[in-house]
Amino acid sequence: MALHLNLLHEEILEQRQRQRDPLKIGIMVLCFVGVLMVLYYMWNGYQALGIRSRLNQVQADWSKVEPNVTAAQKRSAELNSIISTTKVLDGMIDDRFFWGPFLEKLSRCVALNAQITSVDGTVLENNRVSVAIEGLAAGREPRAAAEELRQLLLEQLGQSYSDVKVEFKVLEDLDTIVKIGGGNMAMARFGLGVTFNPGAAKPTPPPAHTKISRP
Repeated sequence: MALHLNLLHEEILEQRQRQRDPLKIGIMVLCFVGVLMVLYYMWNGYQALGIRSRLNQVQADWSKVEPNVTAAQKRSAELNSIISTTKVLDGMIDDRFFWGPFLEKLSRCVALNAQITSVDGTVLENNRVSVAIEGLAAGREPRAAAEELRQLLLEQLGQSYSDVKVEFKVLEDLDTIVKIGGGNMAMARFGLGVTFNPGAAKPTPPPAHTKISRP
């Protein structure tokens, strides 16, 4: 058997110990971690630069579009204001009260022995109509003639309006005598207060029929 002698045994052992030195290994690990951290922060910095670049681009695009957007918003506000005003006007037009039909009904109630001297009408805030009517009535019983006018007016208005009230505010005899149809008639002055709701009158329900059972 051949005999081998290793004269560098001590040097090789010392070199291996130096390679296994814990401090050296720790320093190498720290250097590796430091390199990783530097690379990580460089990558984050690159991403931040990209985000900032995109933000600057978006801001530049917005600065170009912003005047048009502001003008569009202002125009939209103007159109909404016009639409709101139009709706209010449409509501006023739809809810307005026409005096023509009322005066037509009033004219139908005035007989030959009566005369209307003034009509003063107002549409109240609660959408009710108030009318003050003054006039003269003549006849053997002038008060009865004025009452007939009141009843006719109540009947005529009740056909088209609801909550109709026709009441005397003034009713007094006059000393004046007028000639109607060849006869002298006494006169009376009257004042009527009329209130009603312009809404359509509710139809009067028909009378209930009672069924009679036959034996």
